[in-house]
Amino acid sequence: MSLRAVCAAAAVVVCSSSSWAEAVPRCAGDVEIPDARIMRIEHNDVLVLTDGRALMLEGIRLPNAVQDRAPAAIGDQAFAALIALAKDQELVARAIYPKEDRYDRVRSQVFKSDGTWLQIELLRQGLARVDISPDRSECAAELFAAEAQARAARAGLWALPAYAVRTPDSVKGDIGTFQIVQGVVRSVDVRDQRTYLNFGIDWHSDFTVTIAPDDMKLFRQMGVDPRGYQGKLMRVRGLVQSINGPEMDLASPKQAEVLQ
Repeated sequence: MSLRAVCAAAAVVVCSSSSWAEAVPRCAGDVEIPDARIMRIEHNDVLVLTDGRALMLEGIRLPNAVQDRAPAAIGDQAFAALIALAKDQELVARAIYPKEDRYDRVRSQVFKSDGTWLQIELLRQGLARVDISPDRSECAAELFAAEAQARAARAGLWALPAYAVRTPDSVKGDIGTFQIVQGVVRSVDVRDQRTYLNFGIDWHSDFTVTIAPDDMKLFRQMGVDPRGYQGKLMRVRGLVQSINGPEMDLASPKQAEVLQ
């Protein structure tokens, strides 16, 4: 091969590597597993690799018919889409600290060799919802944006009543399920060091979001004062519990979206 041809080939490699680097957002973290190969995909959304390690798709939640009180078909569709995206592919797993969960599964943002971001692709198809863990913050803006795109298009699960965004008045029948609730914070109270975001007039029965004292440390570290949420239109997500009416815990500012 001539020197010119060698240089041309090298330029293509450099160009391709540069394009790949630019396509991967910094928020995804450093490469943890550069050549992940999937042996099987479990129904709890765990990707088991051929070397025995396992990946968790950090930042999203796939539909679960039983837990979501929703039709089984959407869960099957999401699982099939994940298989199509990941099976027989050369994947790159990126992670930030803490990199593993208590089961030693790598909490990853996962990419195909062509740059396809698995989490974003599932969100865009309406086959997942954003679910930011309390100890994470990576790529929240990108994940929320992809979810919003699918929701606006009523793609996938967003066409089903079971996954509709709830109002503070309509969430009372959803105890025990993961929901997204959108409404105006009417008042903010602090009692016994616990913060309460009240979305209704009567905190004894209306929807309330609570922030535990330990979680307030993270809010302070991020420079967020929850009292500033009063009067704001917010979208919050999490498990709906029944404590003086429907209640949801908020452990990190990244788990909520301030809309107005």
